[in-house]
Amino acid sequence: MAAKRSGRSKRGINERLQPLQEPRSEPPLSRERIVATAVELLDAQGVDGLTMRRLADRLGSGVMSLYWHVDNKEDVFDLALDSVLEYRGPPQIAQDWRGEVVHMFEDWRASMLRHPWSASLLPRRALGPNILGRLELLSKTLSRAGVADADVNVAIWSLWNYVMGATITRASFDLSDDERAAAQQRLTRLSERYPTIERSRLLLDNDWDGAFRKGLGFLLDGLSQDEAER
Repeated sequence: MAAKRSGRSKRGINERLQPLQEPRSEPPLSRERIVATAVELLDAQGVDGLTMRRLADRLGSGVMSLYWHVDNKEDVFDLALDSVLEYRGPPQIAQDWRGEVVHMFEDWRASMLRHPWSASLLPRRALGPNILGRLELLSKTLSRAGVADADVNVAIWSLWNYVMGATITRASFDLSDDERAAAQQRLTRLSERYPTIERSRLLLDNDWDGAFRKGLGFLLDGLSQDEAER
């Protein structure tokens, strides 16, 4: 009997010496984690899909816990938007101001296309440090290129309008090859009314990246010419 009691006692000690298995838990709640999760939710469900309840559910948290880190849903929108528009500059120093501007705007467009909701939010949100940093860098680059102080704002807004329009159009004009072919065939049947755009095969042209870069070049040519004439 004693041996049996000893065996039971030994097994009990061994069990108590085993490390406790901690229950799995989510990482601590933080502003950074809230913003990253908000971006994921916006990517998946768009602007209308983000609510504080859905955000809390994704984080495995209570809604009220979010308010220790963010003010409200509008604050979440502002933070999420600014986070996806961070710009670290070109991988190497550009040889000329045009190269810097082209890289900046191609990066800007690519960032918004990765997160299509950002293009709809940007015009109506507070401008955060990342987008303000882009605009500050753009202003310095244009000034260094010789754009007069009186024209810098016009140049910035012209470029802003171009990248916003190009991005929204690309994100929303997403027809299949068959749909574009059908639209072009309809245009061909109406060629007497629309001869020029039918001849250019407008509705079949889907070189979005090439068109963006070339159109940006047209704008920069205009800035270059304007400064050359001063």
